[in-house]
Amino acid sequence: MSDLITIALAKGRILKDTLPLLNQAGIEPYDDLEKSRKLIFKTNHENINLVLIRSADVPTYVQYGAADIGVAGKDVLLEHGGEGLYEWVDLKIAPCKLMTAGFADKPLPSGRLKVATKYTEITRQYFLQQGRQVELIKLYGSMELAPIVGLADMIVDLVDTGNTLKANGLVPKEFIMDISSRLIINRASLKMKNQAIKQVVEKIEQAVEAA
Repeated sequence: MSDLITIALAKGRILKDTLPLLNQAGIEPYDDLEKSRKLIFKTNHENINLVLIRSADVPTYVQYGAADIGVAGKDVLLEHGGEGLYEWVDLKIAPCKLMTAGFADKPLPSGRLKVATKYTEITRQYFLQQGRQVELIKLYGSMELAPIVGLADMIVDLVDTGNTLKANGLVPKEFIMDISSRLIINRASLKMKNQAIKQVVEKIEQAVEAA
């Protein structure tokens, strides 16, 4: 049996876009990843396994070699940093925008802004470049609630349709960056399992080009 390759996939929206790409690359899991309660999945290749984890954990699994390859959003990679992994290719899936958002008709305070986000590193850099002073409030979900209850003046979050913002009386404001999902590879794995990983990556790259 050739080198075992483990691919870490992110749960949720990214998974829905990743599965057709893997299918196009000829990698098919035996189970339905969106319905199964399993965390490790065998595929039609005896040397390729898939693991399903939280999006924010994908770079960590790849960095420490628990997975050889992963699919993660650019937002997660920027927050995590690139230690121990290569960002190999833009898969051009799960596109969205990272933006500030707040009330349409409520002026912001002239002093220090309170900004709620789970993207503290990206947000810190963004406001630093603008020379604006902010107090960052780290949240892990339900970001839209923060301005409503007075916890924050604005939020920084991913915006896809903007429907969730609208439903909560908020609007997208400043564009920070475009986000899409990337294929990442563990540095040590690329050396140790070079041939096996290159075969998998080339198939995925071809699937991206064909999409």
